Amino acid sequence: QVRLVESGGGLVQAGGSLRLSCGASGRTLNTYYMSWFRQAPGKEREFVAARGWVGGSTFYAPSVSGRFTISKDFANNAVILQMNNLKPDDTAVYYCAKHRGGAFGSASSYDEWGQGTQVTVSS
Repeated sequence: QVRLVESGGGLVQAGGSLRLSCGASGRTLNTYYMSWFRQAPGKEREFVAARGWVGGSTFYAPSVSGRFTISKDFANNAVILQMNNLKPDDTAVYYCAKHRGGAFGSASSYDEWGQGTQVTVSS
């Protein structure tokens, strides 16, 4: 079993930046994608960004495209989410997840999840 642990959340003003990290321990990651999702209070968990774990292709939700960047930290076997120009609507708990198969934009396609890290953007 793979254990995912997120870090880097916090409180930031609108227009600011945060860098989230998700480290993997346990079994070797054997997956097509590592992704970030987020869930705001009262809303469903939504896709944010995905990165092909081997190939390196990246995909973003339209709401974050051009502001967020997903990347791989090869040295630490981690997936990074750099978030710039943050907006109050970005406030949510952010989760990283390991893809098991299926549409990478669907939460049901993931079998391992981190515990989540809170991101709060003030106006």
